[in-house]
Amino acid sequence: MTQGENPVLVADVGGTNTRVALAQGRALIDGATERFRNAEFDGLEDVLRAYLARHAIRPSRAAIALAGPVQGDHAAMTNLGWQVQAPALAQASGIGHIALLNDLQAQGHAVPYLAQAHLRMVRGAAPAPGTKLVIGLGTGVNAAPVYPLGAGHIVPPAEAGHIHLPLKGAEDYALADWLTERRGFASVEDVLSGAGLERLYAFHTPNQPALDAGAIMTALGARDERAVAVGRHYVRLLAQLAADLALTTLPFGGIYLIGGVARAFGPWLDEFGFEQGFTAMGRFSDLVARFPVAIVEDDFAALAGCAAYLSGQMA
Repeated sequence: MTQGENPVLVADVGGTNTRVALAQGRALIDGATERFRNAEFDGLEDVLRAYLARHAIRPSRAAIALAGPVQGDHAAMTNLGWQVQAPALAQASGIGHIALLNDLQAQGHAVPYLAQAHLRMVRGAAPAPGTKLVIGLGTGVNAAPVYPLGAGHIVPPAEAGHIHLPLKGAEDYALADWLTERRGFASVEDVLSGAGLERLYAFHTPNQPALDAGAIMTALGARDERAVAVGRHYVRLLAQLAADLALTTLPFGGIYLIGGVARAFGPWLDEFGFEQGFTAMGRFSDLVARFPVAIVEDDFAALAGCAAYLSGQMA
């Protein structure tokens, strides 16, 4: 896209807020990003109308990242009652072409272009060229590879948070039984999401009052013995999951942990044994040890990923 062409619209729709911005090429336009509280709107069409009413530019193309499964031009928001249809959005906004992406797909499209300042290295040296892997840890959990293809990338859709939790030892099997009684089966998201951390705390403290995720992290910061035990278990399970997924994708380009829960656990990964858990893969330990791991600390990565996706479509 040349400087003289019209900007594109990009949006990141979460369970609570929607961010909308304009972008030129892969770069977000300064001062054009706005946040809207979803509870104040009946649907995404109204959000886009509100945004465009404040901007004279009418983009001809848009890409929208959504926290939920996307199938073609339709998406269902996992933690929000909205059903999103690209044709309805196009009619409401006047934007001719609208692409819908899962939010983790959008993050994946951003990863190849992130500045080093937005990455906190967890292990390993600088990533090499090749496949990357994004793992999202927040309200939900998901993971997807980022495959290089020509001048752009392919990030296939996934719902990897709903795979079985990796299990190692009596404590994990007891947790799986406990979750199965309550959730039907023990999934990754049941433990590694924000709500999952609360379940893990409840498993470790059956006779104690429940705590929300924020309170658990506060107790962890105060070195509460129970919170520390929960934190260690969480990090070990995360390390096992990351290593398992790495062997399915071979991400020599790096593994990128994304989302609020990932950032919250960043200071604890080393102390709680992420390295040991990640590389404990028997005869495959040396292979897994070659994959760098970083935490993404860019709040606008999904918006930038939408812009990168559209830019790649035009390449």
